[in-house]
Amino acid sequence: MNRSNDVQLITYVDRLGGGDIKALNALFSNQLKGVFGGVHLLPFFYPIDGEDAGFDPIDHTEVDSRLGSWQDVGELGENMDIMADMIVNHMSAQSPQFLDVLANGQSSPFWPLFLTRDKVFAADEHQDIAKIYRPRPTPCFTDITLQNGQTVPFWTTFTSNQIDIDVASEAGQAYLERILTAFERNNVDLIRLDAAGYAIKKPGTNCFMLEETFDFIEDLSQQAHSRNMKCLVEIHSYYKTQIEIAKRCDMVYDFAMPPLVLHSLFSGDPSALANWLQISPRNCVTVLDTHDGIGIVDVGPEGDKPGLLNAAQIDSLVEQIHVNSNGQSREATGAAASNLDLYQVNCTYYNALGANDQAYLIARAVQIFSPGIPQVYYAGLFAAENDMALLAKTNVGRDINRPYLDEQAVSESLEKPVVKALIALIRLRNSLAALAGEFSVTQQQNILRLNWQAEQSAAQLTVDFASLVASVTYNEEGLERHVDVSVDGLAQSAAA
Repeated sequence: MNRSNDVQLITYVDRLGGGDIKALNALFSNQLKGVFGGVHLLPFFYPIDGEDAGFDPIDHTEVDSRLGSWQDVGELGENMDIMADMIVNHMSAQSPQFLDVLANGQSSPFWPLFLTRDKVFAADEHQDIAKIYRPRPTPCFTDITLQNGQTVPFWTTFTSNQIDIDVASEAGQAYLERILTAFERNNVDLIRLDAAGYAIKKPGTNCFMLEETFDFIEDLSQQAHSRNMKCLVEIHSYYKTQIEIAKRCDMVYDFAMPPLVLHSLFSGDPSALANWLQISPRNCVTVLDTHDGIGIVDVGPEGDKPGLLNAAQIDSLVEQIHVNSNGQSREATGAAASNLDLYQVNCTYYNALGANDQAYLIARAVQIFSPGIPQVYYAGLFAAENDMALLAKTNVGRDINRPYLDEQAVSESLEKPVVKALIALIRLRNSLAALAGEFSVTQQQNILRLNWQAEQSAAQLTVDFASLVASVTYNEEGLERHVDVSVDGLAQSAAA
């Protein structure tokens, strides 16, 4: 049975269940057997506990031994699709390659691997440097002193521990090829291109999603195709940019969906969501929550070009998240918790909805009945609430939504009615042949309908955003069935 269109899980290996790859495989073979067709393993490379939770690898081709081995990854991939992150923009300042640069400067064989300001800009190009698009308030260059006493401004798009790679250099190409080879040998099916939009830098531009960036993504995708893998491009951007990106790659994220679903539930008006679903890319991965915050830039304007929501709607959306979370999201967002991303609100999706089980199940139903491959984040699967203790311990805003759920926490969470209902909803969605057919969306005032039609089957999700009543009606093999999207309705469906 081909399960490539089934719902997938997003998870850290060390923050779920037994904390290693073998234990995760056991979880999929037992309590979560048959629920997911694939899993996105968030960075499992050495080390997983750097400055950015694995997104600053020292060795991108080595599995952190605390999690297991490549053999364990390969065994997990025998029964489900594996998605792995390919961090194309940067690597750790503690990597052997960069340490060699620190020791030997320009005579290091790895000097061409890393990007410095002076490789892109002349020293006096202040106007060009000012044009650079910044996702964070930190500078895009970090002055680092080599052992010979020379101070060099290295390009650091994200943090000073994440040194940008010159992907156009021979050394950069060879580095990326080594990662592709490691993935190919170990049952990786899907590659998430992390921070790909920043990979190409060019004077006179904003150094984000340039024409050359498209070319870079296309070339990398072709290399992946030759190894029987596909690429998912991870970019937060203006919605029309996302549509254009989707035309030129395997898959993109539907990052507009999370805020649009919240807006629909908060306002009772699904018109913005309906408009988006009429034009959104079909070759997408849908999410409501991820290891990052809830993105806002994806529905906002760009300059004088209107967004999917206007400024007042976005302000209201963000404020309602803060209200629903009893101010916890405010404590975790922006400068309040050393949060480095300018366009995200840190909160679990469950708490963003005020821990309202019915609203949460409707949000998930909209996600998984929309076009694309749905991915559910592990904290969202278990309806986890904001981890204020972890936030207080680390003072990293995104940790509010990155809980450590041990085996006991998983077992207890699996008994929650809302979690049982969500799993039943996922199983129902995976079973419907109609979702391989044609999609259409209709909206009348506060009612949204997501329709799927195949040759011999049909399915429809109907949501009343005013009353928070929703249902799935489907016709398979001539039999029509109706399931209420609610804790009780989905429990009855699972028992039938």
